[in-house]
Amino acid sequence: MSYAKDLTNRCHAADGTFYDTNKLDGREFFKMPFSIALAGKGGTGKTTLAGLLIKYLVKSGKTPILAVDADSNANFNEVLGLKYEQTLGNAREEMKKGIVPGGMTKDVFMSMKLEQAIVETDGYDLIVMGQPEGQGCYCAANTLLTGFLERLTGNYPYIVMDNEAGMEHISRLTTSNVDILLVISDTSRRGIQAAVRINQLAKNLNIGVGKSYLIINQTKNGIPEAVSSILNAEDLELAGMIPMDNTIYDYDLNGQPTIEMPEDNQSVKAAFKIFEKIIK
Repeated sequence: MSYAKDLTNRCHAADGTFYDTNKLDGREFFKMPFSIALAGKGGTGKTTLAGLLIKYLVKSGKTPILAVDADSNANFNEVLGLKYEQTLGNAREEMKKGIVPGGMTKDVFMSMKLEQAIVETDGYDLIVMGQPEGQGCYCAANTLLTGFLERLTGNYPYIVMDNEAGMEHISRLTTSNVDILLVISDTSRRGIQAAVRINQLAKNLNIGVGKSYLIINQTKNGIPEAVSSILNAEDLELAGMIPMDNTIYDYDLNGQPTIEMPEDNQSVKAAFKIFEKIIK
């Protein structure tokens, strides 16, 4: 089921109230969505945790949700058990190259492509950003894309964004603030140092992060002392730890969506406990 109601001129608030955006006159009559972004270096289980976050929000009745795959190595759909055919990056490339059907304006073309890129399911929708921009000027395409993304996100009270470490998409293509940034790391020193750099990058970008948390994934025997010393020196709150779990590996190996893992699984329970603490 798609929750993107008529992207051309309508949005709905988190309380379900619909507004005609043609009559807003520049004022914000609808509530902004609560947005949660995840970032971390490859191999830390970031996308798996993004899927478990979707699972938690659906279970908690915090729907509808817009799941955004903002990692150029798109695989958010795999942990959710969904397939996609169109990405926003492809639409941007087509518009930049002038691949717009005759008689159709660029904004109508982008709106059509955006609607085609939405993957619908129960409780949430998925949209895949795709590859970042290549050479040349993307100003016009990005302006249109940003506008349509803003209209789209207005239809969802919750947004979950799976980002790459550099957060290129979130910094260039969105203007909404990020309420919570979850930085994912493993227990290695390099992993924690990468998490610290990502958190610092988020502060330097104009994306208005409300609160940053660190989640340490794949833990065995707690946090090594050397890693703890790094955390103590940085302004990055530890939200919790998730234990090493072979079930996740088995699901991935067998091509099973990890969002389908049972709620009594130790990793799922640990993740839910963290989400319950930080998401009000």
